[in-house]
Amino acid sequence: MTQENIAIELKGVTKTFKGLVASNNVSLKIFRGEYVALLGPNGAGKTTLVEMIEGIQKPDSGSISLFGRSWQEAENELRKKIGFSLQQTHFIDKLTVLETLELFLSFYNLPPQRADELLQQTGLGEKKSTYTVNLSGGQRQKLALCIALAHAPEILILDEPTTGLDPAARRDIWEIVLKLKSQKTTLILTTHYLEEAEYLCDRILIMHKGSFLAQGTLEELLRENNMHEVIEFSANRQMPQEKLTSLPGVLQYKQNDSAAKEVLLVKDITLSLPKLLQLAKQSDVTLQSLECRKLNLDDLFLSMTGRTLDE
Repeated sequence: MTQENIAIELKGVTKTFKGLVASNNVSLKIFRGEYVALLGPNGAGKTTLVEMIEGIQKPDSGSISLFGRSWQEAENELRKKIGFSLQQTHFIDKLTVLETLELFLSFYNLPPQRADELLQQTGLGEKKSTYTVNLSGGQRQKLALCIALAHAPEILILDEPTTGLDPAARRDIWEIVLKLKSQKTTLILTTHYLEEAEYLCDRILIMHKGSFLAQGTLEELLRENNMHEVIEFSANRQMPQEKLTSLPGVLQYKQNDSAAKEVLLVKDITLSLPKLLQLAKQSDVTLQSLECRKLNLDDLFLSMTGRTLDE
């Protein structure tokens, strides 16, 4: 892709807080119209990185540019190109949905008619006369999304937009976000929902201790890390690790301490599972739980760091 197609570019960005490295020499290109998911446990550096892209924080070293312009040289211009929605947004309780939207539209000198377009876009039209205090969690997030989209930003940053929502409300938000692709909107999404990243985004970035561990589509990440399928189990006592790792088709052994389970990454479940059951019987070990499945992002992160994304 050419330089003109780059929406966001970071070069050697570093940020520390009292000796703690939040961003460690990070470089990144995000292209126009690309949807990128930023994943990592609490403390990985996601929020700091996003705040620097938004122009809220300044890096200690390195550079950040949006459409080839830095915040230092074009702040007013860039503010018009970026919109963001946080995990929680506080509204004035005794303003209606419509009044809230009209208030924010006035900040951008946009006409009140724009509110009707946004309400239709997010399916909030029937709630326009409802006080914000009476909105459900999903409706509040839709209103926050309306505000983020008010000025039709070219870059949209969503910070855990569906945390705490029920599955139906989460899907509603997903469908709204997917429709923005036709407008060539560039998206950065931070989330702890792995299926959300897989469903919405073209590329996944995995952060850990201020650096990127890996990036790519889920299929690319699994292929690059030689990962295939997983057998996860718990038992009344542990079997010898050397015997587990020597089972046919086993690629890697890990302990999922947070769930008190053992994890085998395998080439083929049908090859490895019968041998695992045979080993358990020979070792007089009782399996208390057993799950066989395709790999997901949490498995990938566990294999890289020994931690799960929600730790």
